[in-house]
Amino acid sequence: MFDSVKLEKGMYHLANTTFAQALEAADPSEAYVGTPLAALDAYERQLKRFDIHISGPACDCVEKFFTTTESAVLFPEFVRRAVKQGMEESILPELTAATSAVNSTCYKGFTIDESDGAYSATTGEGGNLKVTTITEAASPITLDKYGRVISASYEIVRRQRLDSFAVALRAIGRKLAGAIAAKALAKLKESVAAIDLTGATLSYADLANLYGQFTDFDMTTVVASPKTVAAILAMEQMSDRVADEKGTVYLPFGAKLIKDASLSDTTMIGLAKDYALECVTGSDVLLETDQLIHCQLDRIAVSVRVGFVPLMRGAVAVVDWT
Repeated sequence: MFDSVKLEKGMYHLANTTFAQALEAADPSEAYVGTPLAALDAYERQLKRFDIHISGPACDCVEKFFTTTESAVLFPEFVRRAVKQGMEESILPELTAATSAVNSTCYKGFTIDESDGAYSATTGEGGNLKVTTITEAASPITLDKYGRVISASYEIVRRQRLDSFAVALRAIGRKLAGAIAAKALAKLKESVAAIDLTGATLSYADLANLYGQFTDFDMTTVVASPKTVAAILAMEQMSDRVADEKGTVYLPFGAKLIKDASLSDTTMIGLAKDYALECVTGSDVLLETDQLIHCQLDRIAVSVRVGFVPLMRGAVAVVDWT
């Protein structure tokens, strides 16, 4: 049962296994089907075991994790989950068709050659079908390391409520992911030749022209700077657009409109989200767990390795009026 699991800091250092996976192996969730604990994962059951409340009116302070040596082992996972949640709130999931995890600092993708003939070409009896050739990329990409050091002494942090401390950690994760998303957008932008505006200034005709660049795929997403998004929302054709419950606005032809401050005010990127970009991760969110377990919070180093590979030709279009 969950209340008899032996918690040790070595659970963070098992080969090819995360702390959450190690907990799940020691206390499988399948054993709780049909019980009041069925909605909790193995980590959340450990929080219940040590009566640690991370949200709500009875939310505890950070020091509650350090009541015992075993409960202290849970704190790095709390930090990791909060940072990871913030990263997942960024626009990055809106840009990537696939995510690949590799145990390396570099990655070789693939290239597609469709020059043998058009898909519309027919083949007679006994004839050869046209060939699409997929080969390994000529050179690997390097997975860049993104990270942040959080400096906060235990004496300062210990009396902070866990829910408010988690907000700060989520914000750090979100900003970190924002920097990673900026790299993804740069990869998309450099993968195609940009087209110009149809007139002297940005107009609805340019949105329609961007949409018209997609022949094999449907444009699902348009990303622009906050200033450019504001200009689009002010267009007469957008007067009847209403944001959904998440604050998302869709263009009249169905594409999601997203703002990102890393783009210049003279750039607009359209993409078919399910075909445009591969995200390659060399690691999950990494922490210096031993220091956290022993209350050494002066330097909480958070890092992740990520790279991006453009996928299908025709899944990205860029308007640039620099």
